[in-house]
Amino acid sequence: MTGPAGGGPTDTDMVRAALAAAATAGPRDVPVGAVVFDAAGRELARAANARESLGDPTAHAEILALRRAAEVCGDGWRLEGTTLAVTLEPCTMCAGALVLARIDRLLFGAWEPKTGAVGSLWDVVRDRRLNHRPQVRGGILESECAALLDTFFRRQR
Repeated sequence: MTGPAGGGPTDTDMVRAALAAAATAGPRDVPVGAVVFDAAGRELARAANARESLGDPTAHAEILALRRAAEVCGDGWRLEGTTLAVTLEPCTMCAGALVLARIDRLLFGAWEPKTGAVGSLWDVVRDRRLNHRPQVRGGILESECAALLDTFFRRQR
């Protein structure tokens, strides 16, 4: 898929940026990365999972990136016109947060059949009862994103 008007990054480029963010996760944190881009494709914020390193159950990559993007935008908590790229299908907490933040587009790499809330186990982001539903594209660089997780969990065993 092509990038935004003006030659910005493609969807693949955005997920590749999330992969780079995932690579910065601490040694005990599951390597998931998330990056928020504005409508022109400029990076606003990036983060990696930090639950273990911060001792915070809400320190998922998506939540941390959304918080930082909101700070950068300075317009409060609404992130309208933005794209969130993440290496793994978001969980219910993260899917709910991106809906509440009014993210326009969600791009993700690997599907998460055990906890995924964007089509695998639940589909929070497309629930018609909610007042905001972002566009979603999953499976981008799926093999690369899954391989990063497979390597991490193999080392844990």
